[in-house]
Amino acid sequence: MSREDRPNGGRRTQTYEEEGARDRRIPQEILDIIMPALQIGGVAGISGTIIGGFGGVIRSKTPIIFALASGIQWFTLGTSFYASRSAILHSWTKQKPSQEITPSDKIKASALAGSTAGAFGGLLRGPKNIIPGILMFTLFGATGQYIFNVRSARQPDEEQPNNHSWLNSRWSPMKVLSDTEYDEMLQEKLLKVNAQIAIIDENIAALREEEVKDREDGGLKSDVKATK
Repeated sequence: MSREDRPNGGRRTQTYEEEGARDRRIPQEILDIIMPALQIGGVAGISGTIIGGFGGVIRSKTPIIFALASGIQWFTLGTSFYASRSAILHSWTKQKPSQEITPSDKIKASALAGSTAGAFGGLLRGPKNIIPGILMFTLFGATGQYIFNVRSARQPDEEQPNNHSWLNSRWSPMKVLSDTEYDEMLQEKLLKVNAQIAIIDENIAALREEEVKDREDGGLKSDVKATK
């Protein structure tokens, strides 16, 4: 049911439906957290269903139910972890917009998100599993983030991307060359080719001289025979 349209300085009043739709609209900040979390959870759920299917064939008499339960657990863990971590980092960024998120902040956020995911995951398996789930996934979240931070810090520079390549190993028959080394190698090959071309030119010139000399000698012999 809508309000009656009344003149208000040339404006029309809004309907109850429009006001309700505006009030029910989800803020974009929440959507930016929920939608990626659902996508991550969906991927985790599919993976959990597949793995649960293989495990159910081995461990359970009802592999389909086992696979579905595993998929639901993985979906819950993935969604709750990603949503919690994104919400925590977003809140910290909003509180301190002038400061960047440090690696230690990411470890704390991942640990808190892991505790949230562990609580939801433990709740699905029974109240007795909530505390063990919190402790276990808190440790998993913090450890995983720490390993990721270490690996990110050890990434080689863009100017020397192949320093740690297996091709540079002493056991490898090949070697990765830098741009400078490759240019020097091309210059050396070019010098060798030019030297070989010069030698060939000298040989051709020598053969031509011999050919001219032979012609001259042949002409002298014919002149001598003619005089006799």
